[in-house]
Amino acid sequence: MSDITNRKAYHDHFILEKFQAGIMLSGCEVKSLRDGKGNLRDSFARVNKEELWLHNLHISPYSQGTIHNPEDPTRPRKLLLKKQEITRLIGKMQEKSLTLVPLRMYCNERGFFKVELALVKGKKLHDKRESIKKKETAREMRRELGQRK
Repeated sequence: MSDITNRKAYHDHFILEKFQAGIMLSGCEVKSLRDGKGNLRDSFARVNKEELWLHNLHISPYSQGTIHNPEDPTRPRKLLLKKQEITRLIGKMQEKSLTLVPLRMYCNERGFFKVELALVKGKKLHDKRESIKKKETAREMRRELGQRK
């Protein structure tokens, strides 16, 4: 049972604030996620009627599932947050034109799946190039320090 991460989110966005949320799943979806068959790449969260929904989370159908397997692997799934947190998020999203993106999905010690969400602001192309340059220089510095020892 491994975490499902969204590494592309770190490349495409500036992460401003992180928080945790529960997620409503069916039994077959939980079993499929425990097998590591989920993908967060193009997913996002959206507020609808004061409820938070996660869209485009792809969970592959469970291989030993029955008729209770959900038909659509990318169906919207409800996220579980307190009403105060949702209203605070709505205010921040409208005020600064931010987006909610899932960074990772994991199973906590009690066996419940949680989603780590982040308020993000999109990067421009020059910002992406700059972050790649920083990573490359840091990697070269580590390599040089390793050779000196």
